[in-house]
Amino acid sequence: MQSEDEKRLNEIIHTTNNRAKRTTIILEKKEREYIDSLIRDGKEPGIKPLISKMLSIYQNMMIQDWRFPGEYYCGISRVALVNVEILNTLFQQLPTEKWYECGKNIGAALKVSMETAFGLKTTNEENWEKAFHRLKIQGFGDCHIKDKYILIKSPFINYAEVWRGMLDGLLETKLDTKTSAPPLVFEIKTKHAL
Repeated sequence: MQSEDEKRLNEIIHTTNNRAKRTTIILEKKEREYIDSLIRDGKEPGIKPLISKMLSIYQNMMIQDWRFPGEYYCGISRVALVNVEILNTLFQQLPTEKWYECGKNIGAALKVSMETAFGLKTTNEENWEKAFHRLKIQGFGDCHIKDKYILIKSPFINYAEVWRGMLDGLLETKLDTKTSAPPLVFEIKTKHAL
């Protein structure tokens, strides 16, 4: 005859996979101290939210496909961790009249990458939020659409003409620049305008 504890253990073991499962992680002393310091300094609310966030980053950045050291891929696209100063230096070397065209080519490359890696047809307006989510995950900035406006908070690239070109190339739109300094605001003039 089974005791109550044995019955409960059996019940837990044989439950469906829909229930949350308890997992034990054994951390080295320095790892635990680091996590504790993040929580103590208010950078993380707790260990479970931290692990959930790490898993979300792992999934969204497709880290399982990364080849270390230094070869990072997100779908078919190789990703580099680049300082904003490097990109600013590159754009400063281009004449300003080339910024839009350069951005448009970047947007076209992003479109191919998103369509190939995620099956995301960026020219369909119903997918724009998903495309903006991908841009945010990849560090470009926090993009939002409201009515006929696109807003970019904390853009990685601060040049409005580059962004206008990127979005025109990615979404196949024609945009009008409303602000030239972050947060960037663009008005959608036409859709599928390439």
